Amino acid sequence: MNTIFSRRDTSVIGRWWWTVDRWSLSAILIILGLGVLLSFAASPSVANRLNVGTFFFVKRHLIMVPPALFIMFGVSLLNPLHIRRLASLVYLVGVLMLVITLFYGVEVKGAKRWLMLLGTSLQASEFIKPAFAVLAAWMLAEKYKDPQFPGILVSLGLLGILVTLLLLQPDLGMTLVLISTWVGQLFVAGMPLIWMGILAGIGIVGLCSAYFLFPHVARRMDQFFDPAAGDPKQDLYQVTQSLKAFMQGGMFGRGPGEGVIKKNVPDAHADFVFAVAGEEFGLFLCLFIVALFAFIVLRSLIRSMQDTSIFVMMAASGLVIQFGLQAFVNMASSLHLIPTKGMTMPFISYGGSSLVALAISMGMLLALTRKRHGVVDVL
Repeated sequence: MNTIFSRRDTSVIGRWWWTVDRWSLSAILIILGLGVLLSFAASPSVANRLNVGTFFFVKRHLIMVPPALFIMFGVSLLNPLHIRRLASLVYLVGVLMLVITLFYGVEVKGAKRWLMLLGTSLQASEFIKPAFAVLAAWMLAEKYKDPQFPGILVSLGLLGILVTLLLLQPDLGMTLVLISTWVGQLFVAGMPLIWMGILAGIGIVGLCSAYFLFPHVARRMDQFFDPAAGDPKQDLYQVTQSLKAFMQGGMFGRGPGEGVIKKNVPDAHADFVFAVAGEEFGLFLCLFIVALFAFIVLRSLIRSMQDTSIFVMMAASGLVIQFGLQAFVNMASSLHLIPTKGMTMPFISYGGSSLVALAISMGMLLALTRKRHGVVDVL
């Protein structure tokens, strides 16, 4: 590729190639490739159980990969000003979709989180995550430049709208991701530690309240701290099978196609795809996946901290916090390190709308962490 694009190439793609973080881009592409591999490993058994054709989920996953790549590339070409405009549009459309979901969404296990659009389920909150990270960073950056600007209050208002709509679904997991993003950006912005401590206290109170307000939260917390409180054949079935899969996989795995968990767990291709990887390919692939996510998070944080723009620094930090936190929640749930939470693994779990939303998010991250070589964007 270096021989294809000369450093003197002033075309849009040429400038993009020499300014984008090619290491992070490579790691993202490898994760996408692993997602395709694990789709072949995990999806056929689930599809057969649902009588929709052996490669139904594989085909749908493969169909969404090219558009996701195209979207990620297109968004990564944008400058910070255009990223803000895109985030504003996505946020407004996302809020509208969240409202529509409350009335016309598909109810699954007592929660309305998905809209059916052209035969495909769409989760609006997946798209609104990166948009909120960028808009919150924008407001906080304006506060940094002009102390009189109510940036913290405006960003809190943007967060409050989303939290209200998400809790009405209810979706506590996505709510926690958005709140963690906002708090992380405040930390990057330099908020005094005493205020961070106050926010942490408020968060603890909020979690305690959720325990008493939402029965499914209380049930999952009780099962986590006292496994005997749940029925191993019902409440703890997927987690029990997941842990068994990791043990049976050992260091090197049972071999491609030899796994058992995908035949027994309904969400083996989505929420528990990490367990499929552990059973069929072993500990080394799991560690490699963890290393890829950690590499993207740490490299992007370091790269953003080197930028002179406070907006770029906070927006990139927010996006990568979401990315890393989503991966952590999925893996930790599969290993029963935290209470079970249905959250997909970025680019690896099956999910068409999730794949596109992540492409937008990573496209924004790649755009913000590009080297600008002295070019001053309008911020």
